[in-house]
Amino acid sequence: MALKVYRPTSPGRRGMSGADFKEITKTTPEKSLVRARQQKSGRNNQGRVTVRHRGGGAKRAIRVIDFKRDKINVPGRIAAIEYDPNRSARIALVFYADGDKRYILAPLGIEVGQTIVSGETQEIRPGNTLPLKAIPTGTLIHNIELNRGRGGQLARSAGNTAQLMSKEGGFALVRLPSGEMRRINLHCMATIGQMGNVEHQNISLGKAGRSRWRGIRPTVRGSAMTPRDHPHGGGEGKSPIGLPGPKTPWGKPAMGYKTRKPKPSDKMIVKRRGK
Repeated sequence: MALKVYRPTSPGRRGMSGADFKEITKTTPEKSLVRARQQKSGRNNQGRVTVRHRGGGAKRAIRVIDFKRDKINVPGRIAAIEYDPNRSARIALVFYADGDKRYILAPLGIEVGQTIVSGETQEIRPGNTLPLKAIPTGTLIHNIELNRGRGGQLARSAGNTAQLMSKEGGFALVRLPSGEMRRINLHCMATIGQMGNVEHQNISLGKAGRSRWRGIRPTVRGSAMTPRDHPHGGGEGKSPIGLPGPKTPWGKPAMGYKTRKPKPSDKMIVKRRGK
């Protein structure tokens, strides 16, 4: 993938860039693998806003992705590379030898006509899925399971990749894209290679409207509000917030203490991200 840079015909076009979509080979999704997506706009079943700054945006349909890759030893042919509006990565349409059709995440370098397959004895090549115990150390992987049979949960967005560092005592040590080192059961599946669409992070939206197309609404600073709307509001001119530390709109401290709740899988983390 390469980036497309626009001519500065307007202030919004100046500095704007986007994907050139040259890798896309099919523009209409496979009808049997599409589901309707209900627009929630950041609201719950009572109509109250539970996620702020969400709403509007272009209509999208859900593409059903095979994260489990559980067609063991059944070869599949890459029939098309498609755009998915619900993720940063591209997806590939696979026609399996038994007649089944599925979407998978498209790794870097995968091409139409290429054959992919899942299984413990398969070749180490981009697009193939194997258990971690069958993958050599040092290999770049993506779409990694945390629990056997649950489907890939790690390293799934554009350009992401994890690395298999070592194996010991029934667990593999994997370095994730964040820098976190985590132990994962050797029976969990992972796909070989790096995620495609690596230039995605270099895209410049160029104007506010492109965020609105994505369903992202504006974020207003608390200091620009009134005291009844935000603890940072009020004051004459550009006032300091007048508090020992910043707060959320609901009066909770916004910085300075950890908010991540303990999880059973915390014992699998060998080294935290950013440490």
